[in-house]
Amino acid sequence: METLLPACSASSPASASAAPPGMSSSSPASPAPADAAGGEKPTAAPYGSWRSPITADVVSGADKRLGGIALAGDGRLLWIEGRPEEKGRMVIVKEGDKPVDVIPQEFAARTLVQEYGGGAFAVQDNTVVFSNYKDQRLYKQPTEIGSLPVPLTPDYGAPDVSYAGGVFDPHFSRYVTLMEDRRTSNLNPATTIACINISGGDIHEPKVLVSGNDFYASPRIDQNKKRMAWIEWGHPNMPWDKSELWVGYFSESGELTKRICVAGGNPMLVESLAEPKWSPKGELFFITDRESGFWNIYKWVEHSNEVVPAYTLDAEFTRPLWLFGNSSYAFLGKSNHIILTYRQLGRSYLGVLDCDSGSVSLLDTPFSDLSNVVAGNDYFYIEGASASVPMSIAKVTLDKNKTKSISFSIVWSSSPDVVQYRPFFSTPEFIEFPTSSPGQMAYAYFYPPLNPMFQGLPDEKPPLLVKTHGGPTAETREILDLSVQYWTSRGWAFLDVNYGGSTGYGREYRERLLGKWGIVDVDDCCSCARFLVESGSVDEQRLCITGRSAGGYTTLASLAFRDTFKAGASLYGIGDFSLMRADSQKYDSHYIDNLVGDERAYYERSPINFVNKFTCPVILFQGLDDKVVPPNQARKIYQALKERGLPVALVEYEGEQHGFRKAENIKFTLEQQMVFFARLVGKFEVADDITPIKIENFD
Repeated sequence: METLLPACSASSPASASAAPPGMSSSSPASPAPADAAGGEKPTAAPYGSWRSPITADVVSGADKRLGGIALAGDGRLLWIEGRPEEKGRMVIVKEGDKPVDVIPQEFAARTLVQEYGGGAFAVQDNTVVFSNYKDQRLYKQPTEIGSLPVPLTPDYGAPDVSYAGGVFDPHFSRYVTLMEDRRTSNLNPATTIACINISGGDIHEPKVLVSGNDFYASPRIDQNKKRMAWIEWGHPNMPWDKSELWVGYFSESGELTKRICVAGGNPMLVESLAEPKWSPKGELFFITDRESGFWNIYKWVEHSNEVVPAYTLDAEFTRPLWLFGNSSYAFLGKSNHIILTYRQLGRSYLGVLDCDSGSVSLLDTPFSDLSNVVAGNDYFYIEGASASVPMSIAKVTLDKNKTKSISFSIVWSSSPDVVQYRPFFSTPEFIEFPTSSPGQMAYAYFYPPLNPMFQGLPDEKPPLLVKTHGGPTAETREILDLSVQYWTSRGWAFLDVNYGGSTGYGREYRERLLGKWGIVDVDDCCSCARFLVESGSVDEQRLCITGRSAGGYTTLASLAFRDTFKAGASLYGIGDFSLMRADSQKYDSHYIDNLVGDERAYYERSPINFVNKFTCPVILFQGLDDKVVPPNQARKIYQALKERGLPVALVEYEGEQHGFRKAENIKFTLEQQMVFFARLVGKFEVADDITPIKIENFD
């Protein structure tokens, strides 16, 4: 189960063309005192008690999210941004001398397809089509200021039909999109590829083009010929396990007639397909992890129905398909050049692929983490961040040979005021550490405590907070996250672990978790914490752990089945696999089977069944509208720990789903975690004025 991630992160700007970072299992550097502002000597104070200007208000206000980017016909960028101050509303914004909102205040561009959403809008020329959050209908609107949206799809009386990942079809004046119909069943909705006529002002019933499989993604239409590519897969696979790439040909009436399976149909070759795109010349490119186990770029040779590599490297050129709308590469105008991004050993790289020569020219940017990209003729827009630059969108212009960048400018920042806090930023160290399996290594980012006004006491080591990322098929990245700096600037060490099963390191690393969720992830988090203890970097008696969604499960499992940590915080985490399976929505209803195994494993790895093994305090946070991990999970854990006599607290939020979007709830969650850990294991007083909630069996 993927979770919403904060949109800020960073370290000192570095060239994206630098060599991959060297890795070492040597001891992380101990935190060194920094000079206070004005050259004053830092004050010695207990770790965890330091005052910091990076308050919970600053963190919650900076937590703007990106929901996708696209180019309008005039070459200007459109993007979706999530605003915590507007209760998480997702707004389509257009680039200009001053960015302007495209959709009116009463609309929000967000889809609920597969619960996780993504791909909520598309643009052609100066027309945008988007999914409206409240009613889940598709709307069409000009991008000019003052225009009003008009509905394209019917009102079914409830938001039970959702759309995502759509594109304009230039051949038949229609919009082709994924459609999820929950009118008959919420747990097993029908998923199809459908089209909606957009030529007039009338509302039209969607017409199904492709159906029969469990899931579809990325319908993409060739601008030159009447044909469409798409990805599909079926239970029990997730898209990163095994999927297929298809091409279908349209008849003169717009029906799909002839269909060809381009890749994924060979039972002897297991592969995961992603991001099909037609080049300006009508060639089909896509990403697959066939043969090497790394997601690389390939091309389809139509006349022989062959698949050939466009560029191969032991690196990941895409991300797991939790959200629709991934765009890891793009064609530069009508040239034979592709702007691409990839991940290798914990870092992102940016380059231009010359499809004629097969060579890649790496580009320098201040970003060390990159995600979506869209391109014009000699320029492109890229989402990126670093350890000292928050999540941003940059415009990059290339030279005439398309091998070097000649200009770089930030057009959007998730936190434009963040620069004032730069002296308080802890720069992460990328570490490789030994796992419990002999000869096997895993990866993490270690953030030492840092505050220019304070230093730790000479006889003290800092407390450590370990974060377990969601997914679990996902990756934590080296980006400026103010919710991390909130801890480090107060004197905490922070550890962000990419345990076995994480993405970004190839299929073999990703599949370490198959059948072993609750074992490999837990072992790796505990091993990395012990590694830091043994290196003398942190205090063994003040090890805490936190996680969201699937990371919340790893947190609870670490507390139930290991004795490494002294307290934990679970944010909408899974406590009972059997309950989770019974309540799972369609997309990940078989996901847990692949990661856990049989009924016995379901029971033995569910923390709720072993509350007698919990020995330390736990705080739980839960959204009451969460359909991915329903509230009964947190309530069941809370009640069991309360009856066992352990210190425990539960915070529930009305109106929140799987991931907290409202600024006041983001703030409250962060502050209550801090004061909970401080009161129960910290041995310090927090500097902030925080009123703690009641802790059962403690207050």
